Amino acid sequence: MKAILSCAGTGGHIYPAIAIADKIRRMEPDSQILFIGTKTGMENRLVPAAGYEIRGIDASGFNRKNLLKNFKTAVDLARGGHETDAILAEFQPDVVIGTGGYVTGTVVRKAAKKGIPCYIHEQNVVPGMANKMLEKYVKKVFISFEGSRDHFQEPDKLVLTGNPIRKELLIEDVSDARQQLGLTDSDFMILITGGSLGAEVPNMASLDLIAELAKDTKGAKVFFVTGKRYYEEIAVKVKEIAGAEEFVRVIDYADNMPVLMSASDLIVSRAGAIALSEITASGKPSILIPSPNVTNNHQYYNAKSVADEGAAVLIEESSLQEGFAPFTAAVMQLLASRDRLNRMAEKAAAIGKTDAVDIIYKNIKM
Repeated sequence: MKAILSCAGTGGHIYPAIAIADKIRRMEPDSQILFIGTKTGMENRLVPAAGYEIRGIDASGFNRKNLLKNFKTAVDLARGGHETDAILAEFQPDVVIGTGGYVTGTVVRKAAKKGIPCYIHEQNVVPGMANKMLEKYVKKVFISFEGSRDHFQEPDKLVLTGNPIRKELLIEDVSDARQQLGLTDSDFMILITGGSLGAEVPNMASLDLIAELAKDTKGAKVFFVTGKRYYEEIAVKVKEIAGAEEFVRVIDYADNMPVLMSASDLIVSRAGAIALSEITASGKPSILIPSPNVTNNHQYYNAKSVADEGAAVLIEESSLQEGFAPFTAAVMQLLASRDRLNRMAEKAAAIGKTDAVDIIYKNIKM
């Protein structure tokens, strides 16, 4: 198989594409796989690190607030279209799969018009405008939540797959992971992560939690993944909390996230679709603070779908504007109730999907 994977922008778009590519390569070792992304996005680091070639095209999003800035977007669209035509003519793919980012619209439309079978994957409950528009160009739309069905027009094209997740997450042994991190059986490991870029409000809330735990850790060990942009500020503030160095590790970016997730007893996270898929596939209880600064407020609906099943506690960022006590109280309540944590873990494992790439590959081969 010769496959093109199109993705850009965030780990939530890039990691599913890599997971799909890994599945194709496992099933067909002689396959040829090429990624198309932007010229400067994080995909240019993550995709080669996963062992794949990537080409970049010009692409940018439309600015609804400042229409004058869309002149560059229009220019990028034209240039990106020509660049995509050249890549398709050279590579001659059998299939094109888009998982999101500005490039996906250009790549899928161009490929579909050339008669190349195309597929898209939607990670969130509420799909973005791009995937809604691409529905008519593709053979199948892979969705991650049942609730997504209400947002598309062609139900026969929809296939519920869940989100593709990294194979490393599924094979990581809990005992080995905890040993790697120097945790004992009595340690209660809290993983705090705001995604690849970090998140300001959850980071500030976590400082309040650390200050409370410094009075009595209750056996907690905190692994605090701040995101690179917040690392220096948070590291300084953690040092200012007396005793925090005994139970807190501050990390800017986690290349070993499967290890951290596997070792954790509780995860504090934003509610990006991939993060939730990995949390539930790992069978971990979580506290979710959805970002309000996303299209269609999709993180809230992602988080609500997990919280409604009893697998997570949902805390809206708006409830933390006057102070972080609601978040700290939620964590402390869970620390004091292992029975509740165990029930949440069971619920998470029950809704976690681990076979998304298998379903996607099967449909591509039909």
